Amino acid sequence: MEPALALDDDKPDSPRRARVRAVLERRKLTDSVSAEQATASWEQDRFVARARALFYARLMFLTLGLALLAVPKWSFYFGLQSPFAFAGYFAMLLYSVTNFMVIDSPKVGRWVTYVTLCLDLAIMVVLLAKPQVGGGLQSPLLATQLVFTTLFAILYPKPLAILPAMLALVITTRLDLLLDRDVTAIEVLTLLWYCALNFIIIYVLVYLNEREAAAHREVVQLQGDLKELAVVEERNRLAREIHDGLGASLSSMIIQAEYILGMSQEGSLRSEIQELKATAEESIEELRRNLQMMREDFELTQGLDDYVKTFGQRTQRDLRFERTGLPRKLNPDAQLALFRILQECLSNAVKHAEPKQVQVKLDYAQDRVHLIIHDDGKGFDPRKTPRGHYGLLNMRERAMKLGGELIVDSAPGTGTRVSFSLPSPS
Repeated sequence: MEPALALDDDKPDSPRRARVRAVLERRKLTDSVSAEQATASWEQDRFVARARALFYARLMFLTLGLALLAVPKWSFYFGLQSPFAFAGYFAMLLYSVTNFMVIDSPKVGRWVTYVTLCLDLAIMVVLLAKPQVGGGLQSPLLATQLVFTTLFAILYPKPLAILPAMLALVITTRLDLLLDRDVTAIEVLTLLWYCALNFIIIYVLVYLNEREAAAHREVVQLQGDLKELAVVEERNRLAREIHDGLGASLSSMIIQAEYILGMSQEGSLRSEIQELKATAEESIEELRRNLQMMREDFELTQGLDDYVKTFGQRTQRDLRFERTGLPRKLNPDAQLALFRILQECLSNAVKHAEPKQVQVKLDYAQDRVHLIIHDDGKGFDPRKTPRGHYGLLNMRERAMKLGGELIVDSAPGTGTRVSFSLPSPS
């Protein structure tokens, strides 16, 4: 087995598979990732990258804050000589590090970043209002408010989320009035100028963000459509090849069996030829069903109903089919899984359970489709599956691959109920 594994790793697509696996693991996605999950993962990665940039910007602010505390004239100008100023500095350092540690968390990372950014903004407003002379709208630090507007717009490009940065100007103006500072015409012009700059920054960043997100969604959707088209084209090609190759061979086998059957006079030989012909007919019927399921226009409900009727006639059993809910189009893999599980359950029931009646129900719920097969046969213990029997294992693997659920409820003497459900588009 070791050489076979080594050869498999040397296949040309192995590096590609390794890259895909590495990206999926890094983004914490599964093989059956949807377009919505891919977009959400991209948005989370984008937010984390921007939040890390915020952390490095905070480090620069903290460095400048340390300089304000260290230079006596600067600390006197901003009124930062008290122990509370040092306590506030270390509190900012603490929550900055805490925020950096939880950035990667999808649940709390955004909220913690937003709260700490609001705290940064509050500290900035205090620094603007503190100086008795040259404070408020005259402060040399007023331009910092534009930086915060930019950070809010980049991290949270929503009108309400950006509101705190805009309110900083209003609060600063209000503090000037509360501190009995006269607001001059130049300061009014400064306020209007900064408001205009804020609106420009918000418009440009929100507009670019929406265009970027829309373009990414379009690319992801296009990639999914191209993948589906490639799968459909390859499936149709395989269907044609199988129909023209294997289908023609089976048809030829049936014709030859009929010819030999007409020539043979021996009873036992005719019986064997008849069985061979029946097997070939059953095989070509199975081939037709498989080719139908590979096509986009396959009707699942009708296909299951036809199979239940045909199987009941062939085995002389009382099989009943029922469909509830509004039928919806399922992808070919889901259709194939439902059909194969039905085949396996009916085959097991006839071979092992000896039921008098088997009921099959296909239920289209709001967001899931359910297939229920119930027989009144001998039943069995699902925990004691005989060695060499892989029917249940195969069904569970099919369910797991599609994100579905398989429940086998049975006990000796009570019949068997198999419930298979999987998600479906509403």
